[in-house]
Amino acid sequence: MSEMMRKLSDNILDKISMDFLRNQVLKNAYGNDDTVIAALDPRILLAWYVFFALVPWFLNDLPFLIGCFLLVAVTTLMARVAGLVLFLFVVGVFSQTGYLFAASLLFGGDTGTIAPLLVLTLKIATVSLASITVFSGLDPDRLSNGLMWFGCPERLSFSISYAYRMLPMLMEEFQNVLLSYRLRGNAPDASGFRGKIKYLIYQIQIIIQSFYPLMLNTAKRSRTTVEALEIKGYRYAAVNKTVKKMKLRSLKVTYNDMLFAALSVLWLSVTVLISSLI
Repeated sequence: MSEMMRKLSDNILDKISMDFLRNQVLKNAYGNDDTVIAALDPRILLAWYVFFALVPWFLNDLPFLIGCFLLVAVTTLMARVAGLVLFLFVVGVFSQTGYLFAASLLFGGDTGTIAPLLVLTLKIATVSLASITVFSGLDPDRLSNGLMWFGCPERLSFSISYAYRMLPMLMEEFQNVLLSYRLRGNAPDASGFRGKIKYLIYQIQIIIQSFYPLMLNTAKRSRTTVEALEIKGYRYAAVNKTVKKMKLRSLKVTYNDMLFAALSVLWLSVTVLISSLI
């Protein structure tokens, strides 16, 4: 049994590397363009997201919240979200509510706090999964166009799109900084379980030390990009109505968009009916 646990822990630690983390982040941001969610119109997705990001906070009805959670869980599976993002979601949501439950027991609470904490967990989980579904299924251009159609300022929509486009550059610069630190340092021996733990701590220390040069190098490259945009007339294009109309011409609501919206409304109607009957 101990040998099996040791092999399992070694296998998990072997998978935790910067290349694995980088691939997971880039996959979630750019590797989901062939899914059902990615094919939907960004305006439909953003309207759908606004509903599930706001409405659950104002309701405490348990059947309705469970129905919303099940719906966004299905859409998350359809979006093919990266495993690392789902793992961080599970750890973040349930560690927070678990901490609150332990604190309530410590200060005189009882098992009666489970129901309110379950409602809170469902709210946080629903909003989080809706965010993961939408922002992993939209590429930078479609997300920017959708925000622009709803009247968001051009600079705001462009900033969000530019942040997406900077992600590969940021990951590449981060990898270069890490390699420079490793070349100048002496990594501990990674053999055995204790060695892997020491090596993991060593990697965390390097990541912390790499933060400042990463931000400095990225700022330098971002300035070059901004200057190139200014030369190409970005400020004029941002306020020109003809350019905006050309950018939004690609948006089109299809049969799949209407089907997605209709199924979502139908499912919510069923949950409301079940909630009223209970």
